[in-house]
Amino acid sequence: MEDGFLKARCGFNASQEQFLKLTQDLSSSDTMRMKHSALENMITVEGRELLRRLFEEHIKLRGYDDLGKSIKGSDGITRNHKRLQKRTLISVFGKVEIERMGYGTRGTTSIFPKDALLNLPIESYSHGIRRLIAKEVSKNSFDEAIDAVKQMTGVLIPKRQAEILAKKAAEDFDEFYITQDLSEFNNAHELPLIVLTTDGKGIVMRRDDLREVTRKKAEATKHKLNKRLSRGEKANAKRMSTVASVYNIALFVRTPEQIIGELKAQESYAASRPRPLAKRVWASVEKEAIEVTADIFSEALRRDPDKRKKWVCLIDGDRRQLNRVRAQAKKFGVNLTIIMDIIHVIEYLWKASRAFYAETSPEVERWVTQKLQGILQGKAGHVAAGIRRAATLRKIPEKTREPIEKCANYLLKYAPYLRYHLYLKEGFPIATGIIEGACRHLIKDRMDVTGARWSLQGAEAVIKLRSLRSSGDFDRYWEFHEDQEYLRNHHSQYADPSILNNITETM
Repeated sequence: MEDGFLKARCGFNASQEQFLKLTQDLSSSDTMRMKHSALENMITVEGRELLRRLFEEHIKLRGYDDLGKSIKGSDGITRNHKRLQKRTLISVFGKVEIERMGYGTRGTTSIFPKDALLNLPIESYSHGIRRLIAKEVSKNSFDEAIDAVKQMTGVLIPKRQAEILAKKAAEDFDEFYITQDLSEFNNAHELPLIVLTTDGKGIVMRRDDLREVTRKKAEATKHKLNKRLSRGEKANAKRMSTVASVYNIALFVRTPEQIIGELKAQESYAASRPRPLAKRVWASVEKEAIEVTADIFSEALRRDPDKRKKWVCLIDGDRRQLNRVRAQAKKFGVNLTIIMDIIHVIEYLWKASRAFYAETSPEVERWVTQKLQGILQGKAGHVAAGIRRAATLRKIPEKTREPIEKCANYLLKYAPYLRYHLYLKEGFPIATGIIEGACRHLIKDRMDVTGARWSLQGAEAVIKLRSLRSSGDFDRYWEFHEDQEYLRNHHSQYADPSILNNITETM
């Protein structure tokens, strides 16, 4: 034990030297007159150098990781040429040099056991740096993320490199969720209801990454201005992303009258309303909408493989969205209750009301409440017929009548999915607040930056990283990602990876 202690002391000479320098500087007369902010800055810079030396000298102390005379790679080739080689790792403390034993032979790539034991990335940036970049770009622009990482670590990462690191950080997203252990969902599996929900949100893209139909329209459009897009031109600059969510929740039985009271702020169920558990939200701009819809059902099936729970899907009335959901329900053999979002219904009622009354008239709210109550009671068809009849009796002009017709058509077209009296009695949710929030948080708040035009891969990576944070899965994902990096970069290089357990120290 004493020999080990002495070896460790000798192995950290540079660190001890830096620590001594820092303590001496802190004891100097100049430092004694410093303002606290200057003192913070000095300790940050010099302390980071101390940590960098500790990190570098610890790795050096572990030796060169010599595995004997030769190593047989997974390609079947025995590598018997040994030599020490250095590599650079840019860590959260700064740049460090690592010397390790390499095994190679002519015409093959070398194998470095020490890289495997440390799980070093192939490129120069450490997993710590990559993790910081992944978190920061999920929150802010790349420029802001680069600045934040520099403030935290002193490491300046070029923007192009940050974009590459973000893409690599997100590459295990789908695999992570396929293999995720559901036991960590805090009793969510005991809840009787699984809710699926989806929506779409456009992202301004570089022209080459638009879908073909949109790109052709964009190419045919003549821009009115040189510096920016004018009104109407943005329609041909966006690629639609598909936003999705799946969560488990308890049943919550209510009456139409209670819903009306809650909307009018006469009643509140905040305390008793069940909260979603195991809520996962995500989006994709790269996958087609049908693929994401299939992923939603796969996620729900993973939670309920025997299909014993009640499945509900909340959507907003987009016909293509409805067709995709129905097709996947049939494909997966699921007894699915599809519910149209009540908030969208209310919006149609408000627009129709303004064809009957002045916008500021007290009659508007009374009219909307009355019609909504009828719809919540399961009388959507009657409400549709009633507002059309009223428009005819009042002889409302055809142009003014347009929102009335749209509202009536919506109620009749989607009547099979507006049976709110049954949904409320069953305890099902009837509003898409979670997916609306996901569209805003995942897409609008981050991707809809003024002037931004996204590449397809860049947008997909940022959305995935943002989805992980929104679902509370980032930390578990990162552990999984590092494990996958080990399998890709190191485990796969060896004919027999277990030889890494036979390291002999060479100092």
